[in-house]
Amino acid sequence: MRQMNTVVPLRTVERDTIPKIFFGGIDRHGRDAAMMYKAAGQWHALSDAEVERRVTTLAVALSAAGVASADRVVVLAENRPEWAICDYAITGLGAITVPIYPTLPANQVQYIVADCGAKVVFVSNAAQAAKIREFRVQLPEVERLVAFEGAADGVESFADWLAEGERELAAGRYTGFRQRALSVPREQVATLIYTSGTTGNPKGVMLTHFNLAANLAACLQHGMTEIIRPGDVTLSFLPLSHVFERMVDYLYWDVGTTIAYTQVEKVADHLTETRPMVTVSVPRLFDKIYSKAIGAEGFKARVVAWARGVGSRVAALREEGREPAGLLAVQNRLADRLVFSKLRERTGGRVRAFVSGGAPLSPEVARFFLGAGLPVYEGYGLTETSPVIAVNAPGKMRMGTVGQPVPGVELAIEPSTGEILTRGPHVMRGYWNDPDCTQDAIDAEGWFHTGDIGELTADGYLRITDRLKNLIVTAGGKNVAPAPMENLAVMSQYISQAVMLGDRRAYPVMLVVPEWENLRPWAAANGLPSSDSAALAADPRVRKLLEAEVLSALRDFAQHERPKKIAVIQDEFTIESGMLTPTLKIKRKVVEQVYREVIEGLYGGPALPT
Repeated sequence: MRQMNTVVPLRTVERDTIPKIFFGGIDRHGRDAAMMYKAAGQWHALSDAEVERRVTTLAVALSAAGVASADRVVVLAENRPEWAICDYAITGLGAITVPIYPTLPANQVQYIVADCGAKVVFVSNAAQAAKIREFRVQLPEVERLVAFEGAADGVESFADWLAEGERELAAGRYTGFRQRALSVPREQVATLIYTSGTTGNPKGVMLTHFNLAANLAACLQHGMTEIIRPGDVTLSFLPLSHVFERMVDYLYWDVGTTIAYTQVEKVADHLTETRPMVTVSVPRLFDKIYSKAIGAEGFKARVVAWARGVGSRVAALREEGREPAGLLAVQNRLADRLVFSKLRERTGGRVRAFVSGGAPLSPEVARFFLGAGLPVYEGYGLTETSPVIAVNAPGKMRMGTVGQPVPGVELAIEPSTGEILTRGPHVMRGYWNDPDCTQDAIDAEGWFHTGDIGELTADGYLRITDRLKNLIVTAGGKNVAPAPMENLAVMSQYISQAVMLGDRRAYPVMLVVPEWENLRPWAAANGLPSSDSAALAADPRVRKLLEAEVLSALRDFAQHERPKKIAVIQDEFTIESGMLTPTLKIKRKVVEQVYREVIEGLYGGPALPT
């Protein structure tokens, strides 16, 4: 019998399309700084009125270029105001925004542009334009290529498009954009998002206006207004090409938050410059901050370890809605002065909360941040679910879970496999031009099969175990879920990345990438050549250290689950190397191919002690 959740009804979705969210935000808030961006060393602001003007003129230019309802328009760019302006203009015409990760190589970009049949492609710069130009002759449906900056032969200027829109408006043509946008039906497909799957070609996920608008409304009803508030500043740095940041940015717009756009590599500086109150991220950022904090040496390391212990006890109280008292309160004030206040300063000093998604967040990291006065509310969802299925919220937080399902979401746990199924207004219409895959994903009763394994707690919180396809089945028939062990392994101050392998093998093994920033000081203190990464990765003393770290972290797992051997990998798994998806998920098959000889070498010789 399937385990089911108790569904909280979703109230009426008042703003049920993207244009209604856009114009509703403008009419209710009238912000002087609706969007922010940094250029020439200075932060600049766009008011609601200016954003509306640019969206309207771009929509007019798109209409003049022949873009009509249901046409596909690609946006291939990093986060910036022009990205959102394009999206609001495209969806306001009833056309379909097709976002592409700017980190993808040209051949993958070509596949998506060709598969969706885009008429117009917007790119951020000459480097992104080159990806289209490389295959332009093979993309006959692409009529116009437009760059936000760096226009060249065959690449039009975004500024010229806005100017063209102004001229059309002045001539009295293509007027009435707001009325047209507000009449777009909520059943219309708003966006086509290609999944960054770990295997095979990506699939285009069709999300309607109502999919996204209903998910936004569900999050607000669930309590996200206690995290995201009018007048807040947020830093938008996760790729807008991913549905997580995209939907949250709609939520920011609806609530009346100022959105400062940046890229991941600039986050550290821009946190202190914009001083946001709330932002969303993937666990990788929190893991990095945590690893750096616990990587102190000498006396400072002892202070940090003591503060972590205090913070853990404080976090346990805060999870229950209480604050420390007595001796613990005194200790907490001292820990805050010595350690936690400095962490908050590095995030700008005003962060009220973080929201985490896209991958599992370690409970240990979550407790560290909560103890530091920086709660991280973990959620869960997929591109196909618009994306939010469940999320922790103030007063409804359980670390180690992804929260309770948001209103309107039905959940079921398949008893035979533990797979999470979901049904409701958040579930996609289907995959673009792929009815077979759609039928495989959504059954006859409307349940979407997530491919994730999980369970519902007695009080209705969802806990994720792993992906079905990630399960390792050893030669002895034992099932091993690698994600929990990988997540614990990277809690070591000396380990940056970890991946477990071993399907149909005698035992699991683990590849680990060192956290070089912390490992090098250790190496120098132990007389190793700390500047030579290759030598360190090959050094038996480094392997022994990392083996001890892995064994310690995984001591509570069954013997058959723990990796029997590890290999130290010098270079990080990256998007550019093809070993990470744009959402930073490890492509296990690619890793196995690249490190085939290393892996084969692990299945001979002595195993780790148990």
